[in-house]
Amino acid sequence: MIKGGWGGKILWIDMNREKASIWKYDPSIALNYIGGRGLAIRILWDHLKPGTDPLHPDNLLIFAVGPLTAFPLPSSGKLVVASKSPLTGGYGDGNIGTRAAVMMRRAGYDAIVVEGKADEPTYIYIEDDEIEFKTAKDYWGLSASEVHDELSSQYGGDVGILTIGKAGETLNYFAVVMSEKDRAGGRPGMGAVMGSKNLKALVIRGTGSLKAFKEDELRKLGTQALRDVKNAPMYPFWMEQGTMGVYEWCQENSVLPTYNFREGYFEEADKMTGKVMAEKYKVGQKGCPQCNMPCGNMAETKDVGDKVVAEMDYENVAMLSSNIGISNMNDTIRLIRYVDDLGLDTISAGAAISFVIEAYEKKLIDKDMLNGLAPKWGDYDTARHIIDMMIKQEGIGKTLSYGLRYASLKVGEEAVKFAMHVKGLPITAYDCHVAPGMALSYGTSPIGAHHKDAWVIAWEAQYGFDKIDEKKVSRVIELQRIRGGWFETFVACRLPWVEVNLKLDYYPKFMYLATGIEYTEADLNLIADRIYTLIRAFWIREYGYWMRSMDIPPPRWFEEPLTQGPRKGARLDKDKYDYMLDIYYRIRGWDSNGIPTKTTMHNLGLSREARELEAIGVELKP
Repeated sequence: MIKGGWGGKILWIDMNREKASIWKYDPSIALNYIGGRGLAIRILWDHLKPGTDPLHPDNLLIFAVGPLTAFPLPSSGKLVVASKSPLTGGYGDGNIGTRAAVMMRRAGYDAIVVEGKADEPTYIYIEDDEIEFKTAKDYWGLSASEVHDELSSQYGGDVGILTIGKAGETLNYFAVVMSEKDRAGGRPGMGAVMGSKNLKALVIRGTGSLKAFKEDELRKLGTQALRDVKNAPMYPFWMEQGTMGVYEWCQENSVLPTYNFREGYFEEADKMTGKVMAEKYKVGQKGCPQCNMPCGNMAETKDVGDKVVAEMDYENVAMLSSNIGISNMNDTIRLIRYVDDLGLDTISAGAAISFVIEAYEKKLIDKDMLNGLAPKWGDYDTARHIIDMMIKQEGIGKTLSYGLRYASLKVGEEAVKFAMHVKGLPITAYDCHVAPGMALSYGTSPIGAHHKDAWVIAWEAQYGFDKIDEKKVSRVIELQRIRGGWFETFVACRLPWVEVNLKLDYYPKFMYLATGIEYTEADLNLIADRIYTLIRAFWIREYGYWMRSMDIPPPRWFEEPLTQGPRKGARLDKDKYDYMLDIYYRIRGWDSNGIPTKTTMHNLGLSREARELEAIGVELKP
């Protein structure tokens, strides 16, 4: 019996009719899928017609929280945004640290589901059970930052705001959902889905309180955990550099993405490290609600011209510096601010820029496709020009706006080899010429190439990059269960556990004190496996098939060895990767092509879903 934690309600918004309804959903869904990602994939499977175009009004855009969200415990102010992805055609999601998560919880909603399309640009104001549809004509065309300021001025600084920029309005497949100017989520095109509904923003205010099974004990344990975070040995370093601390480590280990992932070593990396950022450019920090170890390093330009402040994280800095050849921190700060204001994914923007430069370098595209530009590495103006072409959908920019996979097929067969994506989602900032475990993590991520589900590379460096065995594969799956299963469903940030070693056993205790349900570690892993398998089933349902090749990273890492740095000559071995993938499928209970077996689906409580796959012609092995 559920005694707290969940609100038990879903707010369902119909943009076509400007109507909203409140659903009380079956408690068994909460028990078996928890929240966040788990609730989102359950809703998509049950309520989205198979084969729906991601930008069709019938697609569902889901914002989901979890039973730990917003309680006074470490870094609990997060939500998941999910949908069928226009970029990949499969399941897509991302998480955002935002007051909107807290306000959703106070309003009593575990999820907000948006369907349909408004006749004109619209934003929605939600205050508890009162929902208002308002015109956004005056906001359409404004940046994500401008909209945040306008709506905050109108409704107060305490509301939660989720919005899109021009990228979402123009249905760019790299568009994300933005919050609080610098927070982004939904790399697989969630911003484009939001834009396709003519939905510029959600403004959320909740005035209720959260119900916990044992509120006093939860608060006490949360306070203890917050104290452990601040007393951790790594805390001072984290507070100085945050995720930027990994930049120098990546350079030393030849995994820093450089020149479109051709290399893992950047000659001018010393100009872009976390130490340089902290000592010369950092002007503040930004965190999510309930966070006492903020990851957002606010950095300000120090050159001539207008001062610009942007949030610096390793991923966006690496993809908009070394990966496009830039070694000027001021240029990278300006690019991050510009891309965030557009509501464009910073990681994918860096991937797209590097792809265009290399395609031009190889004479696969010409100046005519670039409005007269001759792109070059390390050039700020090149990067801005390519970004603008994507937003305006001009020349190669229009092709790019549909994603790297689409663009590479249009440019030609040679371009496919250096289009750095998996399943259509651009790879995040870790080159894997030397890192087979991390390559497997990218290959098997449930949304396409993303590190958030299994950032195994630091563990792999200590264990041995060159080791290929079941232990390494098992570690990938273990991290997927914890990072992508536990934290993406609770919903809470994984960084206290990852970066300052907060004990993982806090979280089953938090769940018990919040909900009254005694989840063991094995219970949570089973739920994670159920969610991963249902996500895989969703991909298969939407594609109508599945092939092993879809879980394999780009050819570049296998065919083009590194030419510089301490691991010069290194590359991935295809046979060894296949060996690891075989082990991965076996542990997951999927067949040799990556399709879950009937036995696996039955054991995970997904027998009905297995029958539904078979009904559309998918062959499931026993």
